[in-house]
Amino acid sequence: MKIEQLQKTAHFHQANQSIKAPVQHGDAFAKVLQDKIVKATHPVKFSAHAVERLSSRNIILNEQDMSKINNAVDSIKEKGGKDSLLVMGDLALVVSIENRTVITAMEKQDGNDKIFTNIDSALMM
Repeated sequence: MKIEQLQKTAHFHQANQSIKAPVQHGDAFAKVLQDKIVKATHPVKFSAHAVERLSSRNIILNEQDMSKINNAVDSIKEKGGKDSLLVMGDLALVVSIENRTVITAMEKQDGNDKIFTNIDSALMM
């Protein structure tokens, strides 16, 4: 390859990089927009185990409870949490923040041992 071709190639790459810089900011905007869409369209889900635990204990979550849980998951995600313990009054929920899924549920009076493992964050509501 001749020197002139190398210089043209280098200049082309520099020009492309300067054009791509604003797109990177657009990528950040796109990510924020995508996160907002996911929050609005993907409410927290419940694993089969969590549904079974809630059902067997006659625990019913109303719209207000679900809104609190969704907001808590959003807050924990913003802080970088991955697997979290949410405590709402007498109810404790272990939640996979990345999957937006409640893994299990427990009431205060359940069992004597209150040990939660494999969590990296907790939120008392």
